Amino acid sequence: MGSQEPKAVTINVTGSKKFQGIAHNPTETIVNNLKNFVESKGLLPAGVTLRSCTVLETAGNGALPVLLKVLESGISGIDTKNEHVIWLHLGVDGGARKFTLEQQAVNEASFFCPDELGWQPMRQPIVADNGGISRKRQTTCSVEAILRFLKNKGYAATTSNDAGLFICNYVYYHSLRFAEQKGLKSLFVHVPLFSTINEETQMQFVASILEAIASTC
Repeated sequence: MGSQEPKAVTINVTGSKKFQGIAHNPTETIVNNLKNFVESKGLLPAGVTLRSCTVLETAGNGALPVLLKVLESGISGIDTKNEHVIWLHLGVDGGARKFTLEQQAVNEASFFCPDELGWQPMRQPIVADNGGISRKRQTTCSVEAILRFLKNKGYAATTSNDAGLFICNYVYYHSLRFAEQKGLKSLFVHVPLFSTINEETQMQFVASILEAIASTC
C-alpha cells in the first residue's frame, strides 16, 4: 500500500484594531499585508492555503456576532475531515519584548478599560453556560514544537498560560471553543509594538509561524 497523502492545511488569521493605550495596533498592519507578503515572497509552504486575513474590532460582546461569523466563514465549504484548519489570532502586548505563544484562555472577561464599543465587564463569564469564570481551554496546537521551530530561526519567542482578561483572551476563548466543536485548531500569539520589534521582522515572524503550524499540525 502507498503512503497516505498528507492533509492539506488551511490557515485563517485575525488581528485587531486600536484600543485604549494602543493608538496603532501592529496586528492590524500585519494582517492587512500578510497575504500579499507571503505570496509575493513565495513563503507559503506547498499544500498550505492562507484562506482569510481579518481585522477584528477590539470589542467583546458587541462584536461577538461578527467574530462568530468570521469563524464560521473560515471553514465554509471545507471538508474538515480531510483538511487541517487552523485559526491563528494575533494580538498586541504593549509591554512585551518577545513574541508569545498563548497556550490557553480562561472563561473570564475582566476588562482593564472599556472596549471600543464601551463595554467593560468585571469577573463575567465569556460563555455563561460553560462552567464559570475558572473554566480554561487549551490549544491543541503543538506549542512546544512551534516554539522550537521559531527559536531555530532566531526569533525571541516564549510561551504563556495567561492571555490576559481583555479582548485577546475573549477572542481566544471563543475560538478554542469553536475549534473543539468543529474539530479544528486555534492558536493565539501576542506580538510587541513595532517600536520594539520592527514591522519587517514581525511580518517575517508571522510568515514563519504559518510554516511552523503547517509542519507541526
